[in-house]
Amino acid sequence: MPKLSTFIVSRLLLILIVGILGIASASAQASRTWVSGVGDDVNPCSRTAPCKTFAGSISKTAAGGEIDCLDPGGFGALTITKAITIDCSGTYGSTLVSGTNGIVVSAGATDVIILRGLSINGLGTGINGIRFLAGAQLSVERCIVFGFTNNAIDIAQTQAADVFITNTYITKSSKGVVAATTTGALVVAINNSDINNVTVNAFEAAGGIVIGTLTNSRFTSAAGGVVASAANAQINVDASSIVNNDIAFSVVSGATMRVSNNNIYDNTMNFSIAPGGSIVSAGNNRTTSGGGPPSGSIPLQ
Repeated sequence: MPKLSTFIVSRLLLILIVGILGIASASAQASRTWVSGVGDDVNPCSRTAPCKTFAGSISKTAAGGEIDCLDPGGFGALTITKAITIDCSGTYGSTLVSGTNGIVVSAGATDVIILRGLSINGLGTGINGIRFLAGAQLSVERCIVFGFTNNAIDIAQTQAADVFITNTYITKSSKGVVAATTTGALVVAINNSDINNVTVNAFEAAGGIVIGTLTNSRFTSAAGGVVASAANAQINVDASSIVNNDIAFSVVSGATMRVSNNNIYDNTMNFSIAPGGSIVSAGNNRTTSGGGPPSGSIPLQ
């Protein structure tokens, strides 16, 4: 009888251990998860059992991992609190919001976040398309952001950080890209992107030390094309088109802007320079009349 009791206890312990391991395995986060237009957030977000939303998938994705879009769908708003890549470039992945923000990034101080191949639509009532509040680096690649009452991309950092925006289209918002930081230097690089038909400013360095590099891009049909409204801003604009704005380039006192090899056409005013501000030109920009020459020149070397 004692032997039988020992056997039963041993079996019960084995079943308990297997059950605990099974639960741990089921709750483990995957390095890659999937969302689908016909998925379900109760699923494990695997390739064969995808989730329905980004919010449902991110809790099952390990830090530094990746959420991929399996097929077309609307995957909802998202708050990101860790390093992650969201990639819908192989299909159509949409975030559709009304009266709120699209994607908010509030991650760790060393976290890198990549958003790739997303359509972020605010329906004309959304607040900000993408908000970057905390994190080391944000990359926005091949995205479309439109329909927001505040900023299409709002960068409001409290630390030094890097932002890279490439092959992205921004339109129909109050402002395009607005960048500010309270601590350290915020580096913003925009390449081969379009910001047009926004109500206020297409690109604005709005606070703190903002170092902007804008290349091969278009800033059109806005009140301000490229604006430095922060005294410590340093913006370099190269090989871009700044067209059909009220003011193409604008700087406040203390800010510096350097312009080279740009098309500057059909603006009401080309350059607005506050006393103590500086816009310097390499002398190779193409422009029509629109008021105000640069305040200095960049030597050719």
